Amino acid sequence: MTVVHENPSRATEGRIAELRALRAAVHRGPSDRATEAQRAKGKLTARERLALLFDDGAYTEVEGLRRHRATGFGLEDKRPHTDGVITGWGRVFGRVVFAYAHDFRVFGGSLGEAHAEKIHKIMDMAAKAGAPLVGLCDGAGARIQEGVSALAGYGGIFQRNVRNSGVIPQISVIMGPCAGGAAYSPALTDFVFMVRGTSQMFITGPDVVKAVTGETITQDALGGADPHGTLSGVAGFVHDDEADCLDDVRHLLSLLPGNNREQPPAEPPSDPVDRRTEALADLVPADPHRPYDMRRVIEEIVDHGEHFEVHSGWAANVVCTLARLDGQVTGIVANQPATLAGVLDIDGSEKAARFVQFCDAFNIPLVTLVDVPGFLPGVDQEHGGIIRHGAKLLYAYCNATVPRVQLILRKAYGGAYIVMDSRSIGCDVSLAWPGNEIAVMGAEGAADVVFRREIAAAPDPELARKRYLEEYREQLMHPYYAAERGLVDDVIEPAETRTRLIDALAVLRTKYAPLPSRKHGNQPQ
Repeated sequence: MTVVHENPSRATEGRIAELRALRAAVHRGPSDRATEAQRAKGKLTARERLALLFDDGAYTEVEGLRRHRATGFGLEDKRPHTDGVITGWGRVFGRVVFAYAHDFRVFGGSLGEAHAEKIHKIMDMAAKAGAPLVGLCDGAGARIQEGVSALAGYGGIFQRNVRNSGVIPQISVIMGPCAGGAAYSPALTDFVFMVRGTSQMFITGPDVVKAVTGETITQDALGGADPHGTLSGVAGFVHDDEADCLDDVRHLLSLLPGNNREQPPAEPPSDPVDRRTEALADLVPADPHRPYDMRRVIEEIVDHGEHFEVHSGWAANVVCTLARLDGQVTGIVANQPATLAGVLDIDGSEKAARFVQFCDAFNIPLVTLVDVPGFLPGVDQEHGGIIRHGAKLLYAYCNATVPRVQLILRKAYGGAYIVMDSRSIGCDVSLAWPGNEIAVMGAEGAADVVFRREIAAAPDPELARKRYLEEYREQLMHPYYAAERGLVDDVIEPAETRTRLIDALAVLRTKYAPLPSRKHGNQPQ
């Protein structure tokens, strides 16, 4: 009997052809119908999103052939590859970034055991490689048919979110539903992006809300991009479409280091260091009661007027933004006199505190622009916990070891002055403009308190009040009072602002300020 041996090269070619056909099928997804349904909702597919995120649309997929092993409820007959999530890595502006993207076309992007293990793996790889992680979220939550295994999968994600916090940048991009326990992973990450009309986040949906409270509300009104971008503060960035959203994710990544052991990526300086900021004298009114837009001040100071604001729609009385000064990434925290006169309140304090903590974790120096009349008074603020929320900002600044420069533009009153990175809580360099007023409170209120009896007993109380008001201003609120006591390092001209800030940050670039040995502090809640 003659034995016919198969040609090895042909066998290999057949295997390669089989692999290529399988890969093509996986890339196409479950069906054209599922893809059309996704696009009918105004959403891109998971692979299209990853292509927009990474340079030239190129990425390396991990476990693209993974399938679940669950049985029951018909699952054993439906075992699509990827199991509803695409994981891998690519490059953003030439730097390595890891990502996972829920594929709503497969099991509605729901999380099962295999799905979760893929995300766990890519999170662990990102941590080991010291590279940012981006999650493109578009899923229906836990896969009910897999029961507690799905819930345990979420637990593994949450644990890794916390373990990686402050180690690698973590960014969540909500591009569809993100409900129930699934919403807690984005909440644990550093930044959340949302898209109007297609993304929603909530713990309990409209049906449950109606059953429990009797309130009727739509998904978008309950957990859409705008409510989370303006009311809850969950979303730091809100966009009208997915392409624009992912473009901003790329821009944010260009400003961040890969991990907490690296410095933020610098660019060659192209805006002169010695550029005078003459326009600032006109942008900021001398009258401390007149409002102005702090964003215009920031644009005049930073390189080419460009900055990337976080939470622009929430707690607008405080501006938190990333920019470059002499090509170096810098975090800027500023009071916004155009909203609530720039006071600190519950939301503003919390917003700024988290931003300060992020910058400190990833070696981004801080510049604080101060024009604050105090904390917002009111029963709602006091009962809402302004004491503990304001303490969060105080804690964040006191705990920060990155270079910290404070600039007082106009007024800085009371406890709000201290909290806005004053010299007394550890800022490295404190500067002020000639019109600065640093005091316990405004002159009008202070005169009424200090000279109350004298004013009441005077033949002409109003004339006496004016006299005492000027006396208080001359003695305690002149622009050099704090400088004379070493609480301000120098009083500078507004036109010198950019140059002086860059100079101070350059000197502080090698700052070393170790914290006390401890497991961790107990941050105010």
